[in-house]
Amino acid sequence: MSFTSDRRTLSPSLWAAVAVLCVSIASLGECYQPTLTPITACSVYKNCDTCVPHARCLWCFSTNNCSEYPVRWLLPPATVCPLSQARWGMCWLNFEALIITMAVLGGIILIGIMVCCCWCCRCCCCKKRGSRPDRDEEILTRRREEIKNRAEERKVDKKARHDEIRKKYGLMGDSDHPYSKFENE
Repeated sequence: MSFTSDRRTLSPSLWAAVAVLCVSIASLGECYQPTLTPITACSVYKNCDTCVPHARCLWCFSTNNCSEYPVRWLLPPATVCPLSQARWGMCWLNFEALIITMAVLGGIILIGIMVCCCWCCRCCCCKKRGSRPDRDEEILTRRREEIKNRAEERKVDKKARHDEIRKKYGLMGDSDHPYSKFENE
């Protein structure tokens, strides 16, 4: 192997290093080979305690045998074993109880997520609403304005009554009033 741009060639010691490296990489793949343990059939196990620790095995109490778990289905069909009699993973837990437990836990988790989302939305909405005046403050402001308007109306009515009384007794400088004072010109 030579570099054409520098027109230099590899020295023999470099060639030897490259060869050793290539041989060691090639032999590394051959050196490591995982040892495979032979898979024993599930039918070998004769009781539930020896059958269910193996993930691929299913114990059926109705037939008292250990069989391969039917991986094509999520749950074993009734032809293999009824759900109430099937055990997988633990001898004391049947599939019916497992399904009910998983459904309840899933429902609780969904309800919890919904409650958290509603709570978060409520907090976000409260923060947005906090920038405008509070509803109670709006009500108090409206009441103050109504009281002020009623007071103004009463003031105007009171002034009108007083003006009528002044006109009646000639205390006002109104020339149209019959009881007004005569003025000499």
